[in-house]
Amino acid sequence: MDRHEGGNMAFDYELDFAQINFRDQPELYRVGRGEQGVLLVEPYKSEILPHWRFKTPEIAKVSSDKIYQMFLDYQAAGDFVGMDMSRKFLQMGYTRSRRYANYKGGRKYDENGDLTLHTTKVVGFLGSTP
Repeated sequence: MDRHEGGNMAFDYELDFAQINFRDQPELYRVGRGEQGVLLVEPYKSEILPHWRFKTPEIAKVSSDKIYQMFLDYQAAGDFVGMDMSRKFLQMGYTRSRRYANYKGGRKYDENGDLTLHTTKVVGFLGSTP
């Protein structure tokens, strides 16, 4: 079970996520790559997901501030899994906000399956201009 992938512990999708409380059993958590497991790892998913919003710059700023504060709270509690899950939600929010910046209405493809790239600048998830 201690598989390594590029220096990181590979995310184990074979775990029984419906039954595992990763706060009680943090030793079962694997970082994986990027955003792997972000919607599986409880109780963190249920704690962070309600605050994850990114459709407008204003909403994204409030969301990222809240999730970053959760990261700091997890850090203060010595909760590595909570810190990593917060990081994953922030990363996922950033990538999604870039989609809204690059594609009108956040839709990458139109009804014909063609790319909908546009050039409007939008403030990024963490408040920076692209």
